[in-house]
Amino acid sequence: MAESSIVLITGANTGIGYETVKALYTSAQPHTILMGSRSLAKANDAIFKLRSEVSDSKAQVVPIQIDIEDDASIENACKEVKSKYGRLDALVNNAGGAFDQLERDDPSPPGIRAAWDKDYSLNVTSTQVTTHIFAPLLIASPHSRLLFVTSGLSSLETCTGGTSSGILSVPQPKGWPKPPAITPTAYRASKTALNMMMLEWKKLLEVDGVKVFGISPGFLATNLGGMGAEVMRKMGAEDASVGGIFIKDVVEGKRDGHTGSVINKDGVQPW
Repeated sequence: MAESSIVLITGANTGIGYETVKALYTSAQPHTILMGSRSLAKANDAIFKLRSEVSDSKAQVVPIQIDIEDDASIENACKEVKSKYGRLDALVNNAGGAFDQLERDDPSPPGIRAAWDKDYSLNVTSTQVTTHIFAPLLIASPHSRLLFVTSGLSSLETCTGGTSSGILSVPQPKGWPKPPAITPTAYRASKTALNMMMLEWKKLLEVDGVKVFGISPGFLATNLGGMGAEVMRKMGAEDASVGGIFIKDVVEGKRDGHTGSVINKDGVQPW
């Protein structure tokens, strides 16, 4: 029987993270899935739900407390993984958020700072710190993969090349102030920064055999930005399980030819 791979997914008790856990849990390949969550109670609730949905599995799901905005929490989680397993075969940097509503609610400097600082703190800085702390455990694995969950909205080419959808290219009236932005500008900028981070980690860890990817899961029905899954479905979002299956395929090596790229389920996303 194949050895179980050790996979840590941050922000894994809801949304795309949970669906990734579920996809790995139903896989034909054996996995030890570390369900990262800020709250162990919420992780345990999610595991109970998972086991009620899937009766048979080759995988093991283990709750692990990790708040990626808390350095001590990240360090403690890393020590736990090291002591139990000695390595990490896949790190899925999934935890993130969109906080542009803070700027819409208060379009003054304090509101702008709150939105942009929060988006960058969680999506960029905290992800960088998490990856830095876990890098030695990825290097300790003979076949590791490092995933950064980004967004289709992060593409500079899509934004500037005339291929944006209508919602991304609303004409602006002359004068000031402008109407509130429809698109989550702070969120998408933070995800573009995340793509650069991914490229730097690819350069750093390529010599160690770590395969690095940016993951663009698509427009999925989650609670990102607080809108709620049902609202996003009405806007045309696919089920979050689509993203979970895609990430599972990357973890299991089906997209290794695209290391160092931002990829979606259909191919490579333009920069």
